[in-house]
Amino acid sequence: MSYVLNESAMFADESADGFVAAHRNLVRRVRGGVARATATPPGQVAVVIGGGSGHYPAFAGLVGPGIAHGAAMGNVFASPSARQVVAVARAVASDAGVLLAYGNYAGDALNFDQAQDQLRSEGIPCETVRVTDDICSAPAHEQEKRRGIAGDLVVFRTAGWAAEQGFDLESVAGLTARANQRTRSVGVAFSGCTLPGAPEPLFTVPAGMMAVGMGIHGEPGIETVPMSSARELAELLTARVLAERPEGVSAEGGRIGVIINGLGSVKSEELFLLYGAVASLMQGAGLTIVDPEVGEYATSFEMAGLSLTVVWLDDELERAWRSPAYTPAFRKGAVHVAETPLIASEEGEADVCAIVAASGESSAAGVRVLKALDSIRQVIDREADELGRLDAIAGDGDHGIGMRRGARAAAAAATAASAAGAGAGTVLIQAGEAWADKAGGTSGALWGLGLRTMGEHIGDAEAPDAAAVAQAVAEARAAVQRTGKAQVGDKTLVDALVPFSERLTGLVSDGQELATAWTAAAAAATGAAAATADLLPRLGRARPHMEKSLGTPDPGAVSFALAVTAVGGALYEHELKEN
Repeated sequence: MSYVLNESAMFADESADGFVAAHRNLVRRVRGGVARATATPPGQVAVVIGGGSGHYPAFAGLVGPGIAHGAAMGNVFASPSARQVVAVARAVASDAGVLLAYGNYAGDALNFDQAQDQLRSEGIPCETVRVTDDICSAPAHEQEKRRGIAGDLVVFRTAGWAAEQGFDLESVAGLTARANQRTRSVGVAFSGCTLPGAPEPLFTVPAGMMAVGMGIHGEPGIETVPMSSARELAELLTARVLAERPEGVSAEGGRIGVIINGLGSVKSEELFLLYGAVASLMQGAGLTIVDPEVGEYATSFEMAGLSLTVVWLDDELERAWRSPAYTPAFRKGAVHVAETPLIASEEGEADVCAIVAASGESSAAGVRVLKALDSIRQVIDREADELGRLDAIAGDGDHGIGMRRGARAAAAAATAASAAGAGAGTVLIQAGEAWADKAGGTSGALWGLGLRTMGEHIGDAEAPDAAAVAQAVAEARAAVQRTGKAQVGDKTLVDALVPFSERLTGLVSDGQELATAWTAAAAAATGAAAATADLLPRLGRARPHMEKSLGTPDPGAVSFALAVTAVGGALYEHELKEN
């Protein structure tokens, strides 16, 4: 549990502010995260890492000479938004370009890919490497589907070293990808972790047992086995990692880097005890360990757990592995810090968006959009804890927090836009931008995309009629499916979105008023969301834990149904006032 807390929705932001205050000699606050306190030298590739909060020292703690130039910092267990990633990358980019490196999770991939596209469109060269070291999250022949855990440290250090050597962007990306391809991790958990403000842990492990294969977001393990001695645990972890030797690596001998990573509650003495047993086994396998790392590198709040990471080194990767670094949380060797002047904080900068002139009818419609968005804020505020509970059954439990941050930000942005006389389209676009930026994660990106798409279709020329609203929803549905790649049956919000859109379009085409058609469509979405309890997830973090989610509806589908139902109530209220 969290002992130091104000409001759970603000935990990540307030923690980041305190982190920067404690390390002003090394990092500065920038929009979207943190960056080195000194400028990136001309000709040096800037390495931007990132992910959700709750994993310190990943990710902000690894910003500094020898590793990363900047870190995009998402909400608790949620990816940073594309806007956050872009902002951090702009703050550190040089003429040599930017390498994005992050753990392979659906929300991170969606947002970092969008950021890469935007950076390239702005003329900033950009490449990406996703960390896929967790052998328990997908079979060997589907390595591209594996998630990133403590192997992040290997990959980020390699990227930082290559950048410091003056390698060009293609070479930095190539060596970083090779480090990822040669890195394997497996972990165990003895207890779950608890999100800030949550009343109970995301999952529990029966007494005397341990979960093998948990993720750093609190995802449950793949299997549960009896707890063992340190020697037996070392044998389990070592055997599984060594069975995954990368292609092209000799089965005999070799030099390896080893990380024993604590997830939060397992103390240093215990980690050292485990390392001693692992080192003996590695030596027995004919392997030479180079500069082992034992400590906390990728945590999960107070989770009692640990992981073993192995990287099979070649000459170049060994130089990267042994290289010096100086960051708030990782210091090795001697590092020369260039005397580059400190750059002023960019935290105060804000995106400037001019409100275009709108017709009187559209401005009035903008007020109705604001009321609809505020109804979403109210229902999400009320149901956030339950959404988090649903998400924790097979996911990472952050859906309620993310939806609350997104809905609040969208309502606030809509309020400001409407007060400035914005039309319905601009109000929706501003709300979508704010939702994506503050919520982060997959759902934040998709909700933001959906609202922006609706706003772009509706525009500010006139008040939209029922047909225009139905068409805007249909276009938003298409954009969400095109970007998120989900289909009906994958157990995502799409399972509620598609029937909602189809029902709304059909009823409006039959001549029904918007409030009546919307309410009936919301009922269809609610039924479809409930029906997802019978589905097995085929996308997202719940995918490796399919059976655990059976019998529980998808939280994304449930939150969507709650939102559109609330909007239906707002539409009816408006009709009553009009009549």
